[in-house]
Amino acid sequence: MIEKTKVAIVILNWNGETFLKRFLPSVIKYSQLDEYEIVIGDNYSIDNSIAYLKKEHSGIRVVQLDKNYGFAEGYNRVLQQVDAEYYILLNSDIEITKKWIEPVIDTMEKDPKIAACAPKIKSQHRKEYFEYAGAAGGFIDKYGYPFCRGRIISELEKDEGQYDDARSIFWASGAAMFVRSSRFWEVGGFDADFFAHMEEIDLCWRFKNKGYSVVYQPDSEVFHVGGGTLPKDSPFKIYLNFRNNLFLLLKNLPKEKIFPIIFSRMILDGLAALIYLVSLRFRFFAAVWKAHISFYKNAKQIYRKRGEFKNIDSFTHSEIYKKSILIDFYAKKKKKFTNLKF
Repeated sequence: MIEKTKVAIVILNWNGETFLKRFLPSVIKYSQLDEYEIVIGDNYSIDNSIAYLKKEHSGIRVVQLDKNYGFAEGYNRVLQQVDAEYYILLNSDIEITKKWIEPVIDTMEKDPKIAACAPKIKSQHRKEYFEYAGAAGGFIDKYGYPFCRGRIISELEKDEGQYDDARSIFWASGAAMFVRSSRFWEVGGFDADFFAHMEEIDLCWRFKNKGYSVVYQPDSEVFHVGGGTLPKDSPFKIYLNFRNNLFLLLKNLPKEKIFPIIFSRMILDGLAALIYLVSLRFRFFAAVWKAHISFYKNAKQIYRKRGEFKNIDSFTHSEIYKKSILIDFYAKKKKKFTNLKF
């Protein structure tokens, strides 16, 4: 039987030998307390990740999976083998800092209603700027488009202390997410149908529908490389983002809002595909097309997952922006979170 620990730092690895060599030593250095455990979950890597870990970090527990299950199911399978009160889900391409754990755990210990917490996530390449995947806490708009304090669409803000207040957010990035394990399993963990991308937003939406909170704690700061597994210009990444965003809406919107919002998204996604087509980015155009085909094929299965949340007006959460972030960004030129009025 695995001995229970207070906090388990769980890194899901897939062909990330380069990042493990670069960043794992600092994770070990700054996480050397008795109540912490570091676990590497390996999603069937075909590089030398396992050989490196066995040679250089033989004391770290490695959970090897029999195939690449993606981020969502990969984490579910690894976390089933980790007995801890808190999970820290950490990408292999994250550089951590001193005392990055204590402020978050202290915050969560004070309030049992907190299911998940996000640290401040900044760019590893430009350390004075926020990073795309998480920044200073995540939000969504009325159409389900995600954005962050410190990052709207593609605009990244410089960190000048403007988001140094701990506060409630809508979602915490899976790149560096602190999760209370009991709440994680209470809502069923990640949805494996997402494979990768936006599964953490779905998870946090379910937390909030259960009456739990998701918060941001700026006293913990990490630096993210980003694009370590799928680069930003990957058609597969575009496919996952478009498809999973529709999955997210179908699962979590109040019943009366499903049709009008998803219909609006079909129009908006069609416009995005058209832009890809006229700009001769044919693989991106195809990715959006395939995403919608996959959504239609799986819609009935996804709809069944609404379960106990189907009667909850899950659109009233104050962290949902009731306007269009696309209109605000492109037409009204609102490129900073502080320009938005919730």
